[in-house]
Amino acid sequence: MKLNWKKTSMVIAVAGALLLTVAAVAFSHGHRMQGPPRDGGFRGGPGPRDGLGPLRDLNLTDDQKAQIKKINDSFEEGNKALFDQMRALHASEPDPMSGNFDEAAVRTAAEARAKIQVELEVSHAKMMSQIAGVLTAEQKAQLTAKHEQMRRMGPPPPPPPPADQPLW
Repeated sequence: MKLNWKKTSMVIAVAGALLLTVAAVAFSHGHRMQGPPRDGGFRGGPGPRDGLGPLRDLNLTDDQKAQIKKINDSFEEGNKALFDQMRALHASEPDPMSGNFDEAAVRTAAEARAKIQVELEVSHAKMMSQIAGVLTAEQKAQLTAKHEQMRRMGPPPPPPPPADQPLW
């Protein structure tokens, strides 16, 4: 059987190019920042940081954007103490891996965090109610449809654990 070197070298070249492309894509996705930000805040997802989130696609007027920003800023300032309390509770919670398990201390810390979480959720609902007052009926309908679509999709999958972290 005679080997056609031209065809063979072409197949090898295409396979090599494909392999390099796959490796480049895999490499580019593998270097994401992991863990919490160094400044103690929260890392957001992709997209502009205009504070509008799901409202961005509603064709808001400049006046509506200004009103929503004012509402957001007000609630952000009002919730700052709650977030600081939550951060302090997380920082001071007992380490269950230390060998000295104190169920009462863990339970007390969890209950304190739960109370703060309730207050944050009530505050968020109140803020959303105020923002809804700024929207037109058509914008509210669009937002409701978008919310329903997201609900049907379900929650996003959890992120994979970092490569240097044990899976226990």
